[in-house]
Amino acid sequence: MTELDPLFLNIIYVATGGVMVLFFMWMGCKLFSHIVNFSIPDKLEEGNIAVGIMIAGMFIGIGTALGLVIGMGLN
Repeated sequence: MTELDPLFLNIIYVATGGVMVLFFMWMGCKLFSHIVNFSIPDKLEEGNIAVGIMIAGMFIGIGTALGLVIGMGLN
């Protein structure tokens, strides 16, 4: 079996990790949307800044946590 170039292998790791982080962000937003008693898209359309900040914080938290876990796990 031939070995892959480490640069190519790291690019595959980064792409896989990026897709996984985006998937978990999407799942987190969907899960949170089912938990709360209001529609997140409707509140954002109304201009509710608190909901926008909440979603941004959730994305930052999930992205940071999973990015570190995936990044450390793959290297």
